[in-house]
Amino acid sequence: MLIGAVNAEVHVGLKGGETIVATITKESVETLAIKTRLEVIALVKAPQIIIVTDFGGYKVSARNQLPGTITQVKPGAVNTEVDIELKGGEQVAATVTNDSVDTLGLRKGQPVTAIFKAGAVILAVAG
Repeated sequence: MLIGAVNAEVHVGLKGGETIVATITKESVETLAIKTRLEVIALVKAPQIIIVTDFGGYKVSARNQLPGTITQVKPGAVNTEVDIELKGGEQVAATVTNDSVDTLGLRKGQPVTAIFKAGAVILAVAG
């Protein structure tokens, strides 16, 4: 964990070895009593997650880039929920437009990367 004057960068280890980076306020670190080895839950709203099927040789600035496999594609009237299973079994749910599902050819069993900014992560602790 890196703590600055206003914000802190918290690293959350996942079962499969990946890391989620969260940027939260220094006050939140104190209020939640965040410390090394504390069990936390990382929450990200589904619309904040971008699904990448091919980086095309580009790098992106988003700190969180979690590779996984699509387990479900649930279409709605406008948007589709895409469920992604990570290496350690954790689940990520993203919502994308139906047009994006068609354009990217998203389907069950497809390898993808879930991308989101560190500032999109909300941390929760027990108690």
